[in-house]
Amino acid sequence: APTTAAPAQTIVDIAASNPDFSVLVEAVAAAGLVDTLKGSGPFTVFAPTNEAFTAALTALGVTKEQLFADKELLTKILTYHVVAGKVMAADVVKVKDAKTVQGGSIKVNAAGGKVMVDNATVTKTDITASNGVIHVVDTVLMPH
Repeated sequence: APTTAAPAQTIVDIAASNPDFSVLVEAVAAAGLVDTLKGSGPFTVFAPTNEAFTAALTALGVTKEQLFADKELLTKILTYHVVAGKVMAADVVKVKDAKTVQGGSIKVNAAGGKVMVDNATVTKTDITASNGVIHVVDTVLMPH
């Protein structure tokens, strides 16, 4: 019998299955963005790790609970990590900036073998999802 491939996972499914993204997944749920990020997209998500969130909370001087309670700010921060379209690493290096779903633009700088998005370093690229792609970043991007 022919084997049928399991449906590819959405960005949310992939993030939820990776313990490094547990805070991101909680944040997406707290902001009410789960359905959006499970949508057809495609989306490019610059996904901060838990360590990145811990550093951001320290920098903001708030607890995770305080940030999650401020749904407006949380939504702004999270949508600033999302770019419409599927932008693979090979394409990322060709762009200087990208407009985010939040409305602001992130600066992209590929030099010396690494890619920077604003002040974050991309640590892993091209985690492909059914509705886009995830690139892992080591810093939470702040809309400015």
